[in-house]
Amino acid sequence: MLRRSVKFGLTIAALLQIQGCGKQAYFVAKEEPWRADEERRCLASGYVRNNPHISRRSALGGPSACGAIQPLYVSATAHGAVSLTPQATLQCPMVPATDHWVVTSVMPAARRYFRMDVVELKVAASYSCRPRNGIAGSVLSEHGLANALDISAFVLADGRKISVLTGWKGNAAEREFLRAVHRGACRTFTTVLGPNADAFHRDHFHLDLARHGRRGAGRICR
Repeated sequence: MLRRSVKFGLTIAALLQIQGCGKQAYFVAKEEPWRADEERRCLASGYVRNNPHISRRSALGGPSACGAIQPLYVSATAHGAVSLTPQATLQCPMVPATDHWVVTSVMPAARRYFRMDVVELKVAASYSCRPRNGIAGSVLSEHGLANALDISAFVLADGRKISVLTGWKGNAAEREFLRAVHRGACRTFTTVLGPNADAFHRDHFHLDLARHGRRGAGRICR
């Protein structure tokens, strides 16, 4: 859904329904023109095309502060080599970023520590129109802009599942693998949060492309 421009000073407050809990939660969202610019630039690049793993979605619904110009269903990354389960709903810039992370960090780390390929990533969350960490009155989550992906586990070719929740303090191979893919994510995404960040992220890695700092060049890696 194309985000509309709504101005009340520098921010807007939106009311949404959190699915499954029956409660109303407020969030605050800033008008940030760079977001649409980045998304249009990615779409114009031709990197993302309809294929068996990526399809276009017409709209996301929800309050006007949420959504994307052209939301995408993504069922696999690394050019189709690694499944996303369930499929993720993302905006365009997150697709090449996720591809890059998986190809340059996740796949090499799996071969190094387990001597086999990763074939699937377990998606804990992608698009969701909600405040950050689900806390009423907080700022709009990057998930609300389809600009974030949460990964809870990595599945190997032999069926083994490396869970962030249990593997972060698991055996040596699990610990080293998860820390390697976390470090790799910090080289690709502008926000990476894992078990060392806070209790909200003890069971998954949060990845997004938000801008940080006055000039937008900052990064958060925890």
